[in-house]
Amino acid sequence: MLLAATDKGICRLSFDEGETDLRAHFPNARLTPGDAAFQCWLEDAITAVENPHAMPSLPLDVGGTRFQQAVWRELQRIPVGETRSYSDIAKAVGRPKAVRAAGTANGQNRVSVLIPCHRVIRTDGTLGGYAYGLERKAELLRRERD
Repeated sequence: MLLAATDKGICRLSFDEGETDLRAHFPNARLTPGDAAFQCWLEDAITAVENPHAMPSLPLDVGGTRFQQAVWRELQRIPVGETRSYSDIAKAVGRPKAVRAAGTANGQNRVSVLIPCHRVIRTDGTLGGYAYGLERKAELLRRERD
């Protein structure tokens, strides 16, 4: 797991990435070791992954368009252990015909798990895609059901 933050909050939580990937996502950033506050965020992020029922409240610094932010807020409203379809998300943000756009916004989420994009599945109940692989998505969902 990779975690990155600004002074405002967590800006990246990803899997199977390293410093090279981080630099590609944030080419203008100056990377520095985390301080004590960052260490607390890291510990809480690990808790969120390992025990989603104990999801801590963490500050996020994710930017995004108004539509992306609306989608990401809606993702955060999905209860642990539940899923929604891309269509459900589009309807919930008031844009029922924007199913593909909701899927794109879901995929552009930079803070996996903290904004639970893994809780979105296809209308037919299949997992659909996930930036870090369907096995990881299935495992995250399994942890939430347990």
